[in-house]
Amino acid sequence: MSLSRLLAGFVRQHWPAYAAAAAMLTGVALISIWIPRQIGAMIDGLAAHTLDAHGLMKQLGLLLLLGVGNYLLRARWRMTLYAVAYQLGVQLRTRFYARLTRQGPAFYQNQSTGDLMALATNDIDAIEMTAGEAMLAGFDGALTLVTVLGIMMLGVDWRLACIALLPFPLMGWAFWHISNHIHTASADSLKRFAALNGHVQETLSGVRTLRALGLEQRSAKQFSELAAHAQKASLSAQVWEAAYEPAVGLTLTAATGLTLGLGGYLVWQGELTIGALTSFSMYLGQLIWPMFAAGWVLSLIERGRAAYARLQPMLDAPLAIADQGKIEQAPKGDLLLDGVTYAYPGQAANVHALHDIRLRLKPGQTLGLVGATGSGKSTLLRVLLRQLTPQRGHVQWGSHALSDYTLRTLRSAISWVPQESFLFSASIADNIALAKPGATRAEIEHAAALAAIHDDILLFPQGYDTEVGEKGIALSGGQRQRVAIARALLANNALLLLDDALSAVDTGTETRILEHLEALRVAGHQTGADRSAIIASHRLSAVVHADQIIVLRDGRIVETGNHAELLLLDGWYASQWRYQQLEASIEAS
Repeated sequence: MSLSRLLAGFVRQHWPAYAAAAAMLTGVALISIWIPRQIGAMIDGLAAHTLDAHGLMKQLGLLLLLGVGNYLLRARWRMTLYAVAYQLGVQLRTRFYARLTRQGPAFYQNQSTGDLMALATNDIDAIEMTAGEAMLAGFDGALTLVTVLGIMMLGVDWRLACIALLPFPLMGWAFWHISNHIHTASADSLKRFAALNGHVQETLSGVRTLRALGLEQRSAKQFSELAAHAQKASLSAQVWEAAYEPAVGLTLTAATGLTLGLGGYLVWQGELTIGALTSFSMYLGQLIWPMFAAGWVLSLIERGRAAYARLQPMLDAPLAIADQGKIEQAPKGDLLLDGVTYAYPGQAANVHALHDIRLRLKPGQTLGLVGATGSGKSTLLRVLLRQLTPQRGHVQWGSHALSDYTLRTLRSAISWVPQESFLFSASIADNIALAKPGATRAEIEHAAALAAIHDDILLFPQGYDTEVGEKGIALSGGQRQRVAIARALLANNALLLLDDALSAVDTGTETRILEHLEALRVAGHQTGADRSAIIASHRLSAVVHADQIIVLRDGRIVETGNHAELLLLDGWYASQWRYQQLEASIEAS
């Protein structure tokens, strides 16, 4: 969809507001052309001694009323049109945000956060200006131009109007040339701003790393260079926009010179009155606004086109995961993976992150996923979350494939705690209650106790009302993980996924959390609310009590069984267990 089609559809949607603005603008135009004509008649009346003092005061009073009416109409129609134009910005931002929230990780691997933020702010602002300021100036300028030219030709003197229009084709050529340069300069300016925005976002996110490595000056130098490039690109666009004014000025100067020359001759010959020449000169002055409006409109349109050319691919980008499911009932039953195979884009044909994975998880059971780094544990969890779609095989939950459920239904049935837990800039209580906004303080504290973070929270001066800062910067890595676990436990969903979510806690705390999880599982089984769990971990102690443990290597299942069975196999699991037990004993001593 082009920008013109977008704006046309928006205008059709909000046509009453645009029609009201157009009606008020028409009133402004009529008043604007009436005032010079009235002034010309007053001058001719004074020159002919046909207008006395009383009549003059009445005429001046009428002019004052017309001026006040003109002001009120201009103010009102601007308010009406801008109020509608801002709705386009809201619609685009809402649509853009909704699109971003539905995109999968693959989309964000190819996008810069700073660029996306620039699109949501600077670029949409430019499109919004096209729907508001550009249409305002365009309609106002066009209406003024038509009415003023009409009164100049039909109401004053057609000869003066024709000679005054002679320089205008040159101005049209200048406008076309300038607008082409503005489009290029505006596109470059938006890109430079996005690059600057991206650098600032990355710097603020990694400020601790920059300080630790002593890279502050290097980062500041990069910022200065990006800021200079952005300033230069913005200045280039402004320079070309400023070129409209000289083109308008030269055109109107030439038109005024030609008009005064011919008009003076016609007055000398008695074919034109001084009042008529004065009115014509005032009308000619009123053409200044349509000319400036034309330049301003072209500038805004080119900025809007450049911005929409950047925004449209994001709005039209296909979703990484198609949400075509129809089932909205929570899934129940066994979780089955049958021949699941997945390869990341760009990998060699014989390299798979997952290869022919076959397993079954019954309700209420706990599955352990272990293996070396890069063995496919996180990839398997992302397949269950439908962040990734396997190339072969299928995943079934209950009697339906995962793809048969809507994404909202599926993900509302799963609590996921990644290794890099994300906390929002809010209080600890708000972060825990994110999955259950209506949770009571007692429920929040209970979930925190299960995640072994309750006692830590009470040590903070403000307790659960402590603000964690952006990305939970006020908490340690282990505390962030436990807050995220508490959030997942509070949701109380049917399936709990822990993706190495205990890596930042000590073994004692890990044991307490796992005991609480086991108690929850047993309690749920007794009440009929079976709750399954899949625990992916580098620490084998985290999966010791799992009903089933799977060992992955290069995306393949190489060992399977419970803890005791895997020790008897004396394979990777057994050797890794002995190593970790030895390491733990050395640390304890």
